[in-house]
Order: sequence, then C-alpha cells, then structure tokens
Amino acid sequence: MKFGMFISAQQPRSEDPVTRFRQCVEQTIAARDAGFDAIAAGHHYLSPPYQSLQSLPLLTRLAADSGPMELCLSVILLPLLNPVQLAEEIASLDIMSEGRVVFGIGLGYREQEFEAFGVRVADRVPRMLESLELMKRLWTEDGVTHEGRFFQVHDATCTIRPVQKPHPPIWIAANADPAVVRTARMGLPWFINPHAALPTIERQWARYKQALAEASKPMPQSRPMILELSIAATREDAVSTAQPFLQAKYEAYADWGQDKALPGQESFRVGFEELARDRFLLGNPDDVIEQLETRIERLEQNYFIFRAGWPGIESWKVMRSIEMMGRHVLPYFHNKYGRG
Repeated sequence: MKFGMFISAQQPRSEDPVTRFRQCVEQTIAARDAGFDAIAAGHHYLSPPYQSLQSLPLLTRLAADSGPMELCLSVILLPLLNPVQLAEEIASLDIMSEGRVVFGIGLGYREQEFEAFGVRVADRVPRMLESLELMKRLWTEDGVTHEGRFFQVHDATCTIRPVQKPHPPIWIAANADPAVVRTARMGLPWFINPHAALPTIERQWARYKQALAEASKPMPQSRPMILELSIAATREDAVSTAQPFLQAKYEAYADWGQDKALPGQESFRVGFEELARDRFLLGNPDDVIEQLETRIERLEQNYFIFRAGWPGIESWKVMRSIEMMGRHVLPYFHNKYGRG
C-alpha cells in the first residue's frame, strides 16, 4: 500500500507565486517526514483564473527535498508535446532523482490547449499512442527509425536514458469508458481521476478488469487513484475547511468542460453536498480510514494520491492534513497492509 500527496502549485493569479512555491517545498518536506511514499504534480497550460508552475520543472526542484519519495507526473498531457523532447526530459528527471519517476499520462480535454499547440482534438488518441510508442523505443533502443503519422525520426538515439529499466512506470489517466478499456488492453495501470463519483468508478473498474482478462493481461502491480482530501478533528471542520476552495475548483472544472469528459450525465454544477457525495474524502481520521477501506474493498486500489490543496487555500491547512494523515491514517494502513 502506497500513499502520495499532490503538491498543488495552481493558485489564484492575484497571489505571489514565489511565496506559493516556497509553500510547495514546505509541503513536500512535511509529506516526506510524515511517511508518504510519493509527491505528485499536475499539468495544464493557459488556465485562468489560475496560475500554475509546470510539473516537470517543479518536480525536478522538489526532488532534492523529497527523500525517497516517488515523483508522479499526474498527468502529462502527452498529445500536446513532442515525444523526443519529453523522452529526454523524463529520462533526465529519472537520472537526477535516481530512479523515482512515475510517468502518468493523459489525453487532455481543453480545446484552448489543443489550439495553442496546433493539435486537433480529434487526433489526441492516435498522437498519444504514437508518442508513447516512440518514447519507449527511444528509452530502450539505439538507432531508432520511426515513420509515423505525426512524428518521424531516422537512426535516432536518445541522449540520455532513464535509471529505471526498461523505463519509468507508465500510468494512464482515463475518464471515458473506451479510454479505460484501451488502457486495460495495453496492460497498463488505470490512473483513476478524482472527478468521478464512486459508483461510476466501480462500474468502470469492473470493465477494466474484464478488458484485462480479454487481452490476457495480468492485473498491474500498481493500482493508483487520486482523491480530494480534507481531514480535521471533526467532519464539520473538514467540510468547512474544504468547501469554499473545492467548490470553486470544481466550478472552474465545469467551465473547462471536465464534467462533460466523464461518462454518463455527471455535472459539477450542483450543491456541495451532492458534489462531495461518494467523491471526496472529508472527515476526521476514522471517517477517512473508513472511506479508504471502502475503496480498497470495492476498487482494489493500492496507491492513493491525496490532493489537500486547492487554489486559494492557506498552506497551514494543507500542512495540517499532511500531519494528521501521517499521525493517524498512514500508520493504520501500513500496519494492516504493509509499506509499498
């Protein structure tokens, strides 16, 4: 069983980014000392009303303070990027962290980002698959020749290769049912997002396992998911701490169309109680333990990454969540299931 903390560098544009970066460093050190196994950072471009540090340089800087923790890119919007450049940058981070990178990837869904990079939304699936295949070849082969639909290289050899062999772990974020099935057929971990409610994820998890069996693929060793988290001495305190920031974050997601990328008729434009139900971890330590046990039982997950910071929230509240998780929740699961 492994646990990670999502280091949120996404903040209102009115705030001082240097101060917020320093808080990211403080939160990383706190997570390390609390016994977490990983830190994670997200990836977006052109995302008002927020400003945000980019995940690759952020995790590269935080690697120095993260001790043995894994560095999870959660997630890189692979269709937007050049796979040669990204292969060498990921390998560089894996070298500098001595083999601690987890390469989480996703399709992306915001039309503004695709327009800015000159990529058609309709091409995002084949671009992602072609990029991933080329990156894996560059990480493992010399003299690579690739004549693809989107990328071409001839007799190409990567300047630097990852410490981890054959390459860092690859996780794929997926919202829609076809993407979940595609991930299973590739035999890769499905990186479950924090946006869908538990009943939706449970249905998709059953389909993921079915697709693994149909493709004769084993269950991946890592089964990761991200969860929004607010933990406090009482459930009331946890809810009141999170609500203004989580509600605003999911209103922004609705503006960006994130809920429309989910299956079914899920909407983020609902009251907070309905939004939080079966979706967020909110409560005292016993509540959080119970909600995690439910997900372990129903979804067989063994790698949880918690996001306890959202744009505008004071850093001390995030630090409180990290400290309480380290004191009350992580020891329970480490004693019961062992360390990852």
